[in-house]
Amino acid sequence: MNEKNNLTNQMPIHKRGLKFYASIYKKIIIQDIKSKMSYRADFIISTVGMVMTNLAGFLTFMILFHNFPTINGWDYHHMLFLYGFSLVALTPVQCFFDNNWNLRFQVQSGDFIKYCFRPINVFFYFISEVFDVKGLGQLAFGLGTLGYAWHKIGLPVTALNIGKTIVFLITASLFMIAIMNFAAATCFWIIGSGYVMVIMFRFKDFARYPASIFSGIFKIIFTFIIPIAFVAYYPSLVLLTPDKVPVLSWLSPLFGVLFFYLSYRFWMLGVRKYDFTGS
Repeated sequence: MNEKNNLTNQMPIHKRGLKFYASIYKKIIIQDIKSKMSYRADFIISTVGMVMTNLAGFLTFMILFHNFPTINGWDYHHMLFLYGFSLVALTPVQCFFDNNWNLRFQVQSGDFIKYCFRPINVFFYFISEVFDVKGLGQLAFGLGTLGYAWHKIGLPVTALNIGKTIVFLITASLFMIAIMNFAAATCFWIIGSGYVMVIMFRFKDFARYPASIFSGIFKIIFTFIIPIAFVAYYPSLVLLTPDKVPVLSWLSPLFGVLFFYLSYRFWMLGVRKYDFTGS
Protein backbone atom coordinates (compact mmCIF):
# COMPACT_ATOMS: atom_id res chain seq x y z
CA MET A 1 0.00 0.00 0.00
CA ASN A 2 1.44 3.34 -0.96
CA GLU A 3 1.42 6.53 1.06
CA LYS A 4 -1.39 8.12 -0.94
CA ASN A 5 -3.72 5.21 -0.28
CA ASN A 6 -2.76 5.19 3.36
CA LEU A 7 -3.61 8.87 3.77
CA THR A 8 -6.88 8.37 1.93
CA ASN A 9 -7.72 5.58 4.31
CA GLN A 10 -6.87 7.67 7.36
CA MET A 11 -8.51 10.99 6.43
CA PRO A 12 -12.09 10.08 7.47
CA ILE A 13 -10.81 9.16 10.94
CA HIS A 14 -10.36 12.80 11.91
CA LYS A 15 -14.01 13.48 11.13
CA ARG A 16 -15.19 10.82 13.57
CA GLY A 17 -16.34 12.09 16.91
CA LEU A 18 -16.39 10.56 20.39
CA LYS A 19 -20.05 9.66 19.99
CA PHE A 20 -19.29 7.64 16.85
CA TYR A 21 -16.47 5.67 18.48
CA ALA A 22 -18.51 5.09 21.67
CA SER A 23 -21.34 3.66 19.59
CA ILE A 24 -18.99 1.39 17.62
CA TYR A 25 -17.20 0.27 20.77
CA LYS A 26 -20.47 -0.62 22.50
CA LYS A 27 -21.51 -2.84 19.61
CA ILE A 28 -18.12 -4.56 19.43
CA ILE A 29 -18.01 -5.19 23.19
CA ILE A 30 -21.54 -6.62 23.26
CA GLN A 31 -20.67 -9.08 20.50
CA ASP A 32 -17.40 -10.06 22.18
CA ILE A 33 -19.09 -10.66 25.54
CA LYS A 34 -21.85 -12.70 23.88
CA SER A 35 -19.26 -14.91 22.20
CA LYS A 36 -17.42 -15.43 25.50
CA MET A 37 -20.59 -16.15 27.46
CA SER A 38 -21.42 -18.95 25.06
CA TYR A 39 -18.56 -20.80 26.81
CA ARG A 40 -19.73 -20.21 30.37
CA ALA A 41 -17.56 -22.87 31.96
CA ASP A 42 -14.44 -21.25 30.50
CA PHE A 43 -15.61 -17.84 31.72
CA ILE A 44 -16.29 -19.11 35.25
CA ILE A 45 -12.99 -21.00 35.47
CA SER A 46 -11.03 -17.98 34.16
CA THR A 47 -12.74 -15.62 36.61
CA VAL A 48 -12.16 -17.95 39.57
CA GLY A 49 -8.54 -18.33 38.46
CA MET A 50 -8.09 -14.55 38.41
CA VAL A 51 -9.58 -14.23 41.91
CA MET A 52 -7.41 -17.07 43.24
CA THR A 53 -4.30 -15.45 41.76
CA ASN A 54 -5.04 -12.21 43.57
CA LEU A 55 -5.96 -14.09 46.72
CA ALA A 56 -2.53 -15.73 46.60
CA GLY A 57 -0.98 -12.25 46.46
CA PHE A 58 -3.10 -11.23 49.45
CA LEU A 59 -1.90 -14.26 51.43
CA THR A 60 1.68 -13.43 50.49
CA PHE A 61 1.21 -10.04 52.12
CA MET A 62 -0.15 -11.65 55.28
CA ILE A 63 2.82 -14.01 55.49
CA LEU A 64 5.31 -11.23 54.76
CA PHE A 65 3.94 -8.91 57.43
CA HIS A 66 3.67 -11.72 59.93
CA ASN A 67 7.48 -11.70 59.94
CA PHE A 68 8.13 -8.01 59.16
CA PRO A 69 5.75 -5.50 60.84
CA THR A 70 6.82 -2.70 58.49
CA ILE A 71 8.67 -2.24 55.21
CA ASN A 72 10.63 0.99 55.06
CA GLY A 73 8.06 2.66 57.33
CA TRP A 74 5.00 1.19 55.56
CA ASP A 75 2.79 -0.94 57.81
CA TYR A 76 0.48 -3.78 56.77
CA HIS A 77 -2.65 -1.74 56.04
CA HIS A 78 -0.82 0.97 54.08
CA MET A 79 0.87 -1.71 51.99
CA LEU A 80 -2.49 -3.40 51.53
CA PHE A 81 -3.91 -0.07 50.35
CA LEU A 82 -1.12 0.13 47.77
CA TYR A 83 -1.83 -3.44 46.70
CA GLY A 84 -5.57 -2.83 46.29
CA PHE A 85 -4.90 0.45 44.50
CA SER A 86 -2.60 -1.29 42.03
CA LEU A 87 -5.13 -4.06 41.35
CA VAL A 88 -7.87 -1.56 40.48
CA ALA A 89 -5.46 0.53 38.41
CA LEU A 90 -4.35 -2.56 36.47
CA THR A 91 -7.93 -3.61 35.63
CA PRO A 92 -8.33 -1.38 32.52
CA VAL A 93 -5.22 -2.81 30.86
CA GLN A 94 -6.54 -6.29 31.68
CA CYS A 95 -10.10 -5.67 30.44
CA PHE A 96 -9.78 -3.19 27.58
CA PHE A 97 -6.24 -3.60 26.21
CA ASP A 98 -5.76 -7.36 26.43
CA ASN A 99 -5.68 -7.68 22.63
CA ASN A 100 -2.17 -6.20 22.71
CA TRP A 101 -1.04 -9.73 23.58
CA ASN A 102 -2.30 -10.90 20.17
CA LEU A 103 -0.67 -8.11 18.17
CA ARG A 104 2.58 -9.95 17.47
CA PHE A 105 0.74 -13.00 16.12
CA GLN A 106 -1.40 -10.84 13.82
CA VAL A 107 1.66 -9.00 12.53
CA GLN A 108 3.74 -12.14 11.98
CA SER A 109 0.93 -13.99 10.20
CA GLY A 110 0.07 -11.00 8.00
CA ASP A 111 -3.53 -10.91 9.25
CA PHE A 112 -2.97 -7.46 10.73
CA ILE A 113 -3.33 -5.93 7.26
CA LYS A 114 -7.12 -6.21 7.56
CA TYR A 115 -7.12 -3.47 10.22
CA CYS A 116 -5.51 -1.04 7.78
CA PHE A 117 -8.43 -1.12 5.35
CA ARG A 118 -11.15 0.20 7.65
CA PRO A 119 -12.14 3.90 7.74
CA ILE A 120 -11.63 4.07 11.51
CA ASN A 121 -8.62 4.46 13.74
CA VAL A 122 -6.45 1.33 13.51
CA PHE A 123 -5.48 1.41 17.19
CA PHE A 124 -9.12 1.71 18.27
CA TYR A 125 -10.25 -1.00 15.86
CA PHE A 126 -7.64 -3.50 17.00
CA ILE A 127 -7.84 -2.85 20.75
CA SER A 128 -11.65 -2.80 20.87
CA GLU A 129 -11.97 -6.31 19.42
CA VAL A 130 -11.31 -7.96 22.78
CA PHE A 131 -12.82 -7.30 26.21
CA ASP A 132 -11.39 -9.56 28.90
CA VAL A 133 -14.34 -10.08 31.25
CA LYS A 134 -12.31 -12.07 33.78
CA GLY A 135 -10.58 -8.80 34.63
CA LEU A 136 -13.81 -7.86 36.43
CA GLY A 137 -12.91 -10.45 39.06
CA GLN A 138 -9.66 -8.60 39.63
CA LEU A 139 -11.59 -5.33 39.87
CA ALA A 140 -13.92 -6.74 42.52
CA PHE A 141 -11.03 -8.13 44.56
CA GLY A 142 -9.07 -4.90 44.20
CA LEU A 143 -12.00 -2.73 45.31
CA GLY A 144 -12.61 -5.00 48.29
CA THR A 145 -8.95 -4.84 49.31
CA LEU A 146 -8.80 -1.08 48.80
CA GLY A 147 -11.99 -0.54 50.79
CA TYR A 148 -10.78 -2.74 53.66
CA ALA A 149 -7.41 -0.95 53.84
CA TRP A 150 -9.13 2.45 53.55
CA HIS A 151 -11.30 1.59 56.58
CA LYS A 152 -8.41 0.26 58.66
CA ILE A 153 -6.22 3.28 57.93
CA GLY A 154 -9.09 5.56 58.88
CA LEU A 155 -9.21 7.71 55.77
CA PRO A 156 -12.27 9.99 55.73
CA VAL A 157 -14.90 9.16 53.13
CA THR A 158 -15.51 12.54 51.53
CA ALA A 159 -16.49 13.69 48.06
CA LEU A 160 -13.01 15.20 47.67
CA ASN A 161 -11.24 11.94 48.58
CA ILE A 162 -13.48 9.88 46.33
CA GLY A 163 -12.90 12.34 43.49
CA LYS A 164 -9.14 12.21 43.99
CA THR A 165 -9.25 8.43 44.11
CA ILE A 166 -11.04 8.21 40.76
CA VAL A 167 -8.74 10.74 39.08
CA PHE A 168 -5.53 9.14 40.33
CA LEU A 169 -6.73 5.60 39.63
CA ILE A 170 -7.30 6.64 36.02
CA THR A 171 -3.88 8.27 36.07
CA ALA A 172 -2.25 5.09 37.36
CA SER A 173 -4.05 3.04 34.70
CA LEU A 174 -2.70 5.22 31.91
CA PHE A 175 0.87 4.41 32.89
CA MET A 176 0.38 0.63 32.78
CA ILE A 177 -1.60 0.84 29.54
CA ALA A 178 1.19 2.92 28.01
CA ILE A 179 3.87 0.47 29.15
CA MET A 180 2.03 -2.39 27.48
CA ASN A 181 1.36 -0.33 24.33
CA PHE A 182 5.09 0.32 23.99
CA ALA A 183 5.89 -3.34 24.66
CA ALA A 184 3.30 -4.67 22.20
CA ALA A 185 4.34 -2.28 19.42
CA THR A 186 7.91 -3.58 19.46
CA CYS A 187 6.57 -6.51 17.40
CA PHE A 188 6.67 -4.24 14.35
CA TRP A 189 10.46 -4.23 14.64
CA ILE A 190 11.38 -7.25 16.80
CA ILE A 191 10.46 -10.84 15.95
CA GLY A 192 10.78 -12.10 19.54
CA SER A 193 8.69 -9.28 21.01
CA GLY A 194 6.76 -11.73 23.17
CA TYR A 195 9.62 -11.65 25.65
CA VAL A 196 9.35 -7.88 25.84
CA MET A 197 5.62 -8.15 26.61
CA VAL A 198 6.16 -10.74 29.35
CA ILE A 199 9.00 -8.80 31.00
CA MET A 200 7.09 -5.51 30.98
CA PHE A 201 3.95 -7.17 32.34
CA ARG A 202 5.87 -8.81 35.16
CA PHE A 203 7.11 -5.41 36.24
CA LYS A 204 3.55 -4.76 37.42
CA ASP A 205 4.36 -6.81 40.53
CA PHE A 206 6.66 -4.00 41.65
CA ALA A 207 3.73 -1.57 41.55
CA ARG A 208 2.41 -2.93 44.84
CA TYR A 209 5.56 -1.81 46.68
CA PRO A 210 6.53 1.76 47.63
CA ALA A 211 9.19 3.26 45.37
CA SER A 212 11.05 4.33 48.50
CA ILE A 213 12.29 0.75 48.99
CA PHE A 214 14.34 1.06 45.81
CA SER A 215 17.57 2.99 45.68
CA GLY A 216 19.98 4.43 43.17
CA ILE A 217 19.59 3.38 39.56
CA PHE A 218 16.54 1.17 40.22
CA LYS A 219 14.52 4.06 41.61
CA ILE A 220 15.37 6.14 38.53
CA ILE A 221 14.43 3.27 36.18
CA PHE A 222 11.09 2.57 37.89
CA THR A 223 10.22 6.26 38.03
CA PHE A 224 11.34 7.73 34.71
CA ILE A 225 12.18 4.88 32.28
CA ILE A 226 9.72 2.10 33.13
CA PRO A 227 7.40 4.20 35.35
CA ILE A 228 6.00 1.41 37.52
CA ALA A 229 6.16 3.75 40.52
CA PHE A 230 3.35 5.77 38.93
CA VAL A 231 1.04 2.75 38.69
CA ALA A 232 0.24 2.96 42.41
CA TYR A 233 2.88 4.55 44.63
CA TYR A 234 2.90 8.21 43.56
CA PRO A 235 -0.86 8.47 42.81
CA SER A 236 -1.81 6.83 46.12
CA LEU A 237 0.32 9.27 48.14
CA VAL A 238 -2.24 11.97 47.36
CA LEU A 239 -4.60 10.04 49.64
CA LEU A 240 -2.19 8.47 52.11
CA THR A 241 -0.03 11.54 52.84
CA PRO A 242 -2.26 14.56 52.02
CA ASP A 243 -0.08 16.91 54.10
CA LYS A 244 3.16 16.13 52.27
CA VAL A 245 2.33 15.07 48.74
CA PRO A 246 5.41 14.87 46.48
CA VAL A 247 5.47 17.05 43.36
CA LEU A 248 5.64 13.89 41.21
CA SER A 249 2.29 12.80 42.66
CA TRP A 250 0.57 16.05 41.63
CA LEU A 251 2.20 15.90 38.21
CA SER A 252 1.29 12.25 37.62
CA PRO A 253 -2.00 13.01 35.76
CA LEU A 254 -0.10 15.17 33.27
CA PHE A 255 2.68 12.59 32.93
CA GLY A 256 0.12 9.81 32.55
CA VAL A 257 -1.67 11.49 29.65
CA LEU A 258 1.65 12.36 28.01
CA PHE A 259 3.05 8.85 28.43
CA PHE A 260 -0.12 7.27 27.05
CA TYR A 261 -0.07 9.64 24.05
CA LEU A 262 3.57 8.80 23.32
CA SER A 263 2.80 5.08 23.52
CA TYR A 264 -0.09 5.57 21.11
CA ARG A 265 2.13 7.45 18.65
CA PHE A 266 4.77 4.72 18.92
CA TRP A 267 2.10 2.07 18.29
CA MET A 268 0.84 3.95 15.23
CA LEU A 269 4.41 4.45 14.00
CA GLY A 270 4.69 0.68 13.95
CA VAL A 271 1.43 0.46 12.01
CA ARG A 272 2.78 2.83 9.37
CA LYS A 273 5.97 0.78 9.10
CA TYR A 274 3.96 -2.40 8.66
CA ASP A 275 1.63 -0.64 6.19
CA PHE A 276 4.40 0.61 3.95
CA THR A 277 6.64 -2.45 4.03
CA GLY A 278 4.06 -5.20 4.10
CA SER A 279 6.23 -6.99 6.67
